Amino acid sequence: MSRGKENGTGVTEFLLLGLTGDPEQQQILFWLFLCTYLVTVAGNTLIILAIGSDPHLHTPMYFFLTNLSFVDICFTTNLIPMLLVNHIAGTWTISYPHCLTQMYFLISFANLDTFLLAAMALDRYVAICKPLQYYAIITPQLCRGLTTLVWTCSGLISLVHTLLMNRLTFCSCAREISHFYCDAYLLMKIACSDTRVNQHMFLGAVVLFVAPSALIVVSYMCIAAAVLRIPSTPGRRKAFSTCSSHLSVVIVFYGTILGVYIRPPNSFSSQDTVATIMYTVVTPMLNPFIYSLRNQDMKKAMGSLFSRSSKSS
Repeated sequence: MSRGKENGTGVTEFLLLGLTGDPEQQQILFWLFLCTYLVTVAGNTLIILAIGSDPHLHTPMYFFLTNLSFVDICFTTNLIPMLLVNHIAGTWTISYPHCLTQMYFLISFANLDTFLLAAMALDRYVAICKPLQYYAIITPQLCRGLTTLVWTCSGLISLVHTLLMNRLTFCSCAREISHFYCDAYLLMKIACSDTRVNQHMFLGAVVLFVAPSALIVVSYMCIAAAVLRIPSTPGRRKAFSTCSSHLSVVIVFYGTILGVYIRPPNSFSSQDTVATIMYTVVTPMLNPFIYSLRNQDMKKAMGSLFSRSSKSS
């Protein structure tokens, strides 16, 4: 297996060690990742089509959900196809520019997930705690503005990380990345130059990560207090059902990502691979199931979509 090439300016490619060196396990993982990727793309595409085809779902919450589904498709497409191609080709090298490009989109889409989940939590807070003012506060203009802001901020944050990573130098004896994609933490771990600026930037990124997380927590604390003030049990159940799908996605997403990245870069180990797979591969696949199984409106929209598709065929 090629261990990578080098020119006068430094390392030109890295070697991705993947998840296992066992050929049998690699074959199992290949089919697992392929099936997971196909289900993720199909499921999230169905979410987008169902929302777009049902006028009743042209609301702020589903506008944000459409963006989240699109981000999930992009997130997994940034990682999985290359993994599958590498397995078929039998080579696990990745060029330096491709590595930084993959890292850029990984950070950008991860930030988009956190920001969109926070926007959806804000939407649920206003819907439950200030129902009479909902359409006056959560306007189409606000939704479009928030979405533009989070896409722009995510891209700029990721660009800064990528530019700072590009200034690092990598030794010829340290080209191996113990993962199946270019992870910023692992790149800093194998860098030969000073990474303190990069680590400080990541500490700043943690603050940006905590901010939407805190917004989600505060929103649901207010929602819980408002729901508990509803006198009837059916009323409380109905109010909570409007945000149960979003809350489930938040728990799955943050439950997997917190165990991996809220730690110093030098403490990252191969044991974190399972949690990383969960949030990069499994979580985007689960989101469509969570929203379609726990949300009556989505069930009706998907039923209508399939009904129209069968009639047209």
